[in-house]
Amino acid sequence: MALGVALSIFLALLLSCLLILTSWKLTSKGGKLPPGPAPIPFLGNLLQVHIDGPLQSFLKEALVDQADDFSGRGEMPTIEKNFQGHGNLGMSSGERWKILRRFSLTVLRNFGMGKWSIEERIKEEAGYLLEEFHNTKGAPIEPTLYLSRTVSNVICSVVFGKRFDYEDELFQSLMKMINESFVEMSMPWAQLYDMYGRVLQYFPGRHNHLYTLIENLKDFIASRVKINEASFDPSDPRDFIDCFLIKIYEDKSNPHSEFNLKNLVLTTLNLFFAGTETVSSTLRYGFLLLMKYPEVEAKILEEINQVIGMHRAPKLDDRAKMPYTDAVIHEIQRVTDVVPLGVPHNVTRDTHFRGYFLPKSKTLFVSQGTDVYPLIGSVLRDPKYFRYPDAFYPQHFLDEQGHFKKNDTFVVFSSGKHRCVGEALANMELFIYFTSILQKFSLRSLVPPAEIDIAHRISGFGNIAPIYKLCLVAH
Repeated sequence: MALGVALSIFLALLLSCLLILTSWKLTSKGGKLPPGPAPIPFLGNLLQVHIDGPLQSFLKEALVDQADDFSGRGEMPTIEKNFQGHGNLGMSSGERWKILRRFSLTVLRNFGMGKWSIEERIKEEAGYLLEEFHNTKGAPIEPTLYLSRTVSNVICSVVFGKRFDYEDELFQSLMKMINESFVEMSMPWAQLYDMYGRVLQYFPGRHNHLYTLIENLKDFIASRVKINEASFDPSDPRDFIDCFLIKIYEDKSNPHSEFNLKNLVLTTLNLFFAGTETVSSTLRYGFLLLMKYPEVEAKILEEINQVIGMHRAPKLDDRAKMPYTDAVIHEIQRVTDVVPLGVPHNVTRDTHFRGYFLPKSKTLFVSQGTDVYPLIGSVLRDPKYFRYPDAFYPQHFLDEQGHFKKNDTFVVFSSGKHRCVGEALANMELFIYFTSILQKFSLRSLVPPAEIDIAHRISGFGNIAPIYKLCLVAH
């Protein structure tokens, strides 16, 4: 009996080795792949990955040419079970992605040009935040929830047609789930799961917790859709959900329409999640940088006094007259690099790129072709384009006369066809929030500037700021 078991194990191992070697040979026939460490069958380059910081292992040249060839959407197994290829910002591809992206951009633009523009929504919400900060009376606070709620209410007013009270328990719970989801997606385990999801999906682990968080967010969106459906008037759309419902109604006779309830829920979730976390993370990291470099905060306040004064609220038109503040915000975005790994792209056809061949064809163990990660962080810290790439240096975005200087390699919102649809909204929010807050408050750290640690707490899919407290002292 023991001999039979041993023989069975030996044969199973032998068969596994043959399958792995066959797959390796099939993969190697694809052509000349880009340079890198030699992969091991099945494990790939896992042994070369730094478990405590996977992003550092992937710093290769960013792919910025041949946009059509790289316009496919790669897989992210950590959240694929939630999205299943639906939604518009991150998970869909092909014709579905084109249709839903075009629609989302149109709706966002329409709400920005309506009777009550997005800028007015941001200014109003900034006012609520300032009230919250005044109520702290200069006591130490941890800013995450404050910033998440205020930023989220801007996108909530667009997608749900309403803002939420800061003390609303459901709203606070949603903010915590979004923040926790972003942290979970950025943990080292998530990057390993994205590599080996087809195997690890059958095992218990933290990926199940992330799945539950996103499913809870989906349930909330679905409940908001039902509320809209109950009072829906096609002649008077109130928000993004209403606009999508109109398209569902118009296309009801088309069984292949992309305007359906599943895409509505997941596209709305895309907007809600991205419109909450990325800007609030940048603000939170920005506060930390300004406390570490108080001379930069002082120069911003000086420019605010010169251009805006201390009484009227800042407006978007002020930005053109405030080059130093604009430069600081850009430098915060560059140093923060909120989503350094980027959402994976996939080649849409067999692709020749700078002398290398990236195959679309499948292999024995790979369900699709070559995934490409647009490593934004590599260009944002390239010394060819930024004089002091690892330092916080606002002069990167100023010319010798002190005028704002654009930099074509500033690609924090990605580039090409998958450029972030919320870029314009995010830029408005960052300028109005930073100037509104610094106009009324000084940022005070609980430790001396030299002791402030600005290193990422976690670096993976996203760069997560350290947890800290600060005091907001009224001028």
